[in-house]
Parts: sequence; structure tokens; C-alpha cells
Amino acid sequence: MNLAVDILLAVAVFFELACVAAVVVMPTTFDRLHYVGGAATVPAFLVLAAVLCREGFSSGGLMAIAAVGLMFFLFPVLLTATARAIARIDRRDGS
Repeated sequence: MNLAVDILLAVAVFFELACVAAVVVMPTTFDRLHYVGGAATVPAFLVLAAVLCREGFSSGGLMAIAAVGLMFFLFPVLLTATARAIARIDRRDGS
């Protein structure tokens, strides 16, 4: 059981570091936002799977489900609002 948790967490860290590297390398802000979205979804579900392997559906597991669920459903709203704000600033500066 601990091996599965370790593997899930290692894969989550790998994906998070890959997304961070992509954010650093990408040339435009919108490209960077794309990889920020990836960093908030795939690794979060891997961490959730690791928590559920360790804790099961106890209170800790249920709180992890709630946290990842909220992040999964609310993060696109934040990402869209950020992209719209950037586009508005770019339009104002470009005019």
C-alpha cells in the first residue's frame, strides 16, 4: 500500500515539475496559463488517489475529495477570469 502511495506521489511531482518547466519556457502569457491549468488538474487527482489509498473514505479522504473537487470545478473559472483580464489589458495597451 505504501509503495502505491509513493508511486502516485512521485508521478504527481513529476507532472507538476513538467508543468512548471513548461510555464517557464512558454513565450506568451496565454501559453503559460494553459500549463498552469494542467498543473492544477492531473497532479491533484494523483495526490487524491494517494490520499485515498492511505486514508480510504475516512474523514481525511472525504476532505481530500472535497478539496480536489472544488479545485477542479472552480479553477477553470479563475483561469478564464485571469485570461480575460490579460486580454483586456493587452487590448488597452495595443490601442
